[in-house]
Amino acid sequence: MTLFRPARLLLLGSLLVATPLLAGQALAEATPPRQLHVQAEATLSMVPNRATLSARLWERTPAVARDEEDSSDPTALREARDRLEERAAELIRTLEEAGLERDAISAGSLNVHPEHIPGARTIEGHRETLVRTRLERPFQVKVADLESLPLLLDALTGAGVNALDGVTYDLADRDAATDEALVMALEKARHKAELMASTLGVTLGSVITVSETHSPVYAPRMMAMSADMRESAPQAEYRPGTITIDAGVSVSWEIEPES
Repeated sequence: MTLFRPARLLLLGSLLVATPLLAGQALAEATPPRQLHVQAEATLSMVPNRATLSARLWERTPAVARDEEDSSDPTALREARDRLEERAAELIRTLEEAGLERDAISAGSLNVHPEHIPGARTIEGHRETLVRTRLERPFQVKVADLESLPLLLDALTGAGVNALDGVTYDLADRDAATDEALVMALEKARHKAELMASTLGVTLGSVITVSETHSPVYAPRMMAMSADMRESAPQAEYRPGTITIDAGVSVSWEIEPES
């Protein structure tokens, strides 16, 4: 037993020397690098360069008493549909004469809506209910040249549309606009980080993490109107204004003291 004691002491000494080194290395690895964390948001404002006009045409059958057998008269329905289709064809011709291509005009499916309206009072003082059917066709007109918008609105109202549901202003290249908003947010984050590092006397290192606090939000701009709006509103009412796109990011950098 005495012969092995020096070897055991040597091994124990080696372990005692190695343990602080390993502990220091583990502590260094467990200690996170010093960081500078920045959040930034950016808003991009752009003038729209596209628009979509929404309008509707409709025709109604004669109103009849609700309990009459001919309240859904197929002849009255067919006549109303024929009138509607004739007006729809005339509307398309009017828009084409105003300079639109056929593929810029979208005619939606035929919609049928029952309508209940109050009738005359009976001798007993009760008001009877009348029923009629409304047949409706929606239209969308895509406008690539916003300068032609007042002319097209005139054409729609001149063609006797029953409702103008409004104008939706849009951008031809949405992806490029959202990318630009995100780049603006990242550049703003770097500017803030460089300003903070300079003020605090530290140096920015590598980017540790980067994430979006919210993705670029894009929403077309809506403008509502009535079918008689063109008769009283000046052309200035149709200026598109701007579309805003918001983006936000969160970025973390390593930092080191300045030497």
